[in-house]
Amino acid sequence: MQDDLPDDDAAAEALEVRLKGDEGRLDRALAAALPHLSRARIQALIAGGRASREGVLLRDGSGKTVAGLHRIEVPPATAAIPLPEAIPLTVLFEDADLIVIDKPAGMAAHPAPGSWTGTLVNALLHHCGASLSGIGGVARPGIVHRLDKDTSGVMVAAKSDRAHAGLSALFAAHDIERSYVALTRGAPDPARGRIQTQIGRSSADRKKMAVLRSGGREAITDYAVQRTFGAPRKPGAAPLAARVLCTLHTGRTHQIRVHLASKGAPILGDPTYGSGSPAAPVREAIIAAGLTRQALHAAVLGFVHPVTGEPLRFETTPPADMAALERGLSDL
Repeated sequence: MQDDLPDDDAAAEALEVRLKGDEGRLDRALAAALPHLSRARIQALIAGGRASREGVLLRDGSGKTVAGLHRIEVPPATAAIPLPEAIPLTVLFEDADLIVIDKPAGMAAHPAPGSWTGTLVNALLHHCGASLSGIGGVARPGIVHRLDKDTSGVMVAAKSDRAHAGLSALFAAHDIERSYVALTRGAPDPARGRIQTQIGRSSADRKKMAVLRSGGREAITDYAVQRTFGAPRKPGAAPLAARVLCTLHTGRTHQIRVHLASKGAPILGDPTYGSGSPAAPVREAIIAAGLTRQALHAAVLGFVHPVTGEPLRFETTPPADMAALERGLSDL
């Protein structure tokens, strides 16, 4: 299935190249055979369902090349400047300088490969018009921080350049209150603690982040198990699932997802870091709840207004899919 692709697929350019199968990684082999396309561009096209071999869709560019006729469809160039879209927003606060929204799961923060439209930026351009701060550049106006596309919850965007600079300084200094609710497979042990590691790109898969022994950037997460679900299957074992409150002291890419997975308690529904399968009753609860993404919600965002100096704090409850899953887990 192709997600968030341009509508004018009929105008896509079809490129074909026959590979022998001894060229190493697929993305590198295609980049060598099609030098006018960068390796990053080829990776994005593969991820977007634009590449096939002998008619079979390809999904992973990191695997070894297999002999055969490879076809890549390159869509027409998309305008660099995102366009306003009339997408409803749940606005928690708004003044002349900033806007706070409760972002739904499935909405990317800004346009990027695989999510050119339907983003928060597109919605903000329609809602705020010319008042949106331009410091973030034409592709990311107003954006000072991000939530993963499939993470729901509270986000702030800048409408004035003064607010943008002030908010960016607060985030850089980690002078922001940020708490997230996660539903996890099992539960981290001990039930309360601090995870302090270095996080950077995984050497095994550059699309993933990982805890590193050296390099990367410092990442600090405080966590507390608020509730457990399902009796342990044997003495000393972990419960089947848990509700965990995580407080961020840094803001690294996928930080909470990586940190909880490193504690042996990955977030339920996480397609990237949720290694291993939850117990059958938990799987059934996920299906019944209709959860199709990681069960992670940015519940609290607090900061001092960068222009007025007013203390602001916003809190929202997890949306329907997470709430339904928690109800289902309560019956275990």
